[in-house]
Amino acid sequence: MTANLVETEELTRRFGRLVAVDGLNLRVPQGSIYGFLGPNGAGKTTTIRMLLGLIKPTAGRVQLFGTSLQKNATAVLAQIGSLVETPAIYPHLTGRENLEVIRRLRGGTRAQIGHALWVVGLEEAANRRAGTYSLGMIQRLGLAIAVMALPPLLILDEPTNGLDPAGIHEVRELIRRMPGEYGVTVLVSSHLLGEVEQIATQIGIIQAGRLIFQGTPDELRGRYQDHVTLKVDRPEAVQQALRQAGWQVEHNNNHTVRVVANGESDAALLISQLVGAGYGVYGANLEQPSLEEIFLQLTATPAAGGVR
Repeated sequence: MTANLVETEELTRRFGRLVAVDGLNLRVPQGSIYGFLGPNGAGKTTTIRMLLGLIKPTAGRVQLFGTSLQKNATAVLAQIGSLVETPAIYPHLTGRENLEVIRRLRGGTRAQIGHALWVVGLEEAANRRAGTYSLGMIQRLGLAIAVMALPPLLILDEPTNGLDPAGIHEVRELIRRMPGEYGVTVLVSSHLLGEVEQIATQIGIIQAGRLIFQGTPDELRGRYQDHVTLKVDRPEAVQQALRQAGWQVEHNNNHTVRVVANGESDAALLISQLVGAGYGVYGANLEQPSLEEIFLQLTATPAAGGVR
């Protein structure tokens, strides 16, 4: 059984009367890319700050690497690389010099600096003052700081903020390589499931401070059925016939009928039954909901008064 590098038990954080995080039970398996998803204001950043010991939970506990964060914070946090919001840098120093400061504080090697710059694609700009960097370059410098020591756990909060499409692609590829090439488990938060679904092996969805789903992308898709949209000659009669045959028909409109189905085999069976019964079928389209559509359905209710 795969060990969980991150576990929380009923993790809760209140700010006065506001419950920002409400009884969260996260499970992040070793070697996974865990996409921590939710709308802005759902409680993602508050959760991450508790995981990193930046704020204390009101209730519940955090366990990292099988050890209590509350009891062993120094030893545990030394094994984590993180990027939370815009990274703090020294604008008067070059990118390389910023990494050198961190290296000395952590006791790393100089070879780590060159490798980190290569990993995030900042080699050519390494000797420029960081104050001249674009927002996207600053974000990549923050990523370089996070991955410099290749920690066993990497926690990234909205790491593609401020990046152009090329930068987003680079960060995505960086995260995708982390478990296989470097043995790094990644927890990455985002409000964009369409971006995260390209890399995540595990997904947790938070809404109004509560975890409303946790599992694999396939398990999430499995909660929502496919549909077949049929273009037919007599939609009212077809709808009645299919319901009598036990199919779940959602609606008919403009000579189309939408039927709950289970993949291509159901689509073929539907067409065969209708043609065999003498109905004209002029077209059929199997529709499988994307994870982004599922995410939008799950989080349709606004997080009233939530915080990031």
